[in-house]
Amino acid sequence: MSDDTPTRITVLPHAQLCPDGLVFEAGAGNSLVDELLMNGIAIEHACDKVGACATCHVYVRQGAEHVNPVDDDEDEQLSDAWGLEADSRLSCCVKVGGPELVIELPRYSKNHARER
Repeated sequence: MSDDTPTRITVLPHAQLCPDGLVFEAGAGNSLVDELLMNGIAIEHACDKVGACATCHVYVRQGAEHVNPVDDDEDEQLSDAWGLEADSRLSCCVKVGGPELVIELPRYSKNHARER
């Protein structure tokens, strides 16, 4: 994670937030939620990016081995996320790193779960 080489971030298509998907470069060590927001993806972050609400939940589909591990506080908040999976993370807690990350946005956030 200390390498200054930019990380290529691929965001898989999401019907509302990123219908065509997106690929961009991000600075190592930057917060994933900040990078998503700076690149036009309006991911929810109700707690103002302090890891206290689980609304910025994402799936790290590839590259998780290159980012910081989940700590106890994030793990506790993740239990409240909609659609929790083994590769779930709070994007405000993820520090960008490695050559590439592939991110999938959940269908809903904790605050916007809807019936089909």
